[in-house]
Amino acid sequence: MKQKKPNLDEQLALLSAEHGVYPAELFQALVTAKDTGKTHCQDLIIGYRGSIENEAIFLITKDNAVVVQFRVPEELLLRKDVPFQKWMDTYQVRRELAKQNPASPAQTQIQHLRSGMKKVNLEAQVLETPKPATVHTQYRDNALVTNAWIGDDTGKIKLCLWDEQVNCIAVGDTIQIKNATVATFKGERQVRLGKNATLCVLQSGAAKAKPAA
Repeated sequence: MKQKKPNLDEQLALLSAEHGVYPAELFQALVTAKDTGKTHCQDLIIGYRGSIENEAIFLITKDNAVVVQFRVPEELLLRKDVPFQKWMDTYQVRRELAKQNPASPAQTQIQHLRSGMKKVNLEAQVLETPKPATVHTQYRDNALVTNAWIGDDTGKIKLCLWDEQVNCIAVGDTIQIKNATVATFKGERQVRLGKNATLCVLQSGAAKAKPAA
């Protein structure tokens, strides 16, 4: 049986997963290349080859080798509401991410976190805990939410906390997170704690700062 050719959304999502770039970052590189002729997206070189019938042709290379050439409707490049997260939620992309992030108790470094990852385990230090905001959701009113910044030796990322979670950590704490997911919101990665995720404080910042007797 002939394998179905992936559509453009799937192709861009697979490129993002295979080469460790954010979908929003790759899409913006396409827009830039269309305007300038060529641009970089981490290790990828995006080249604009011209347009045919209102479709822009792009050639993507890496280390002087061709990765792929494909067409993108010019209308799509003008959109401001591209559903990047929906792109990542396909069987092929989840399978690719699973190969890169097998379910295991091993800790994942922040630099390796990619949107769409699930069952993520990591240890990090709390860098910043902004004042919680009160928001209205489709389920209820007056929910508390904050996006704390956490980091390790390889980078930092936002951690989305809701309601009672917002007061469970403090700046300087060393925390352990298990079974989290990674998503993109407004172009930024963030770690999310679903119903199966856990967060615990391994060492409080206050304890680390306390002088020895």
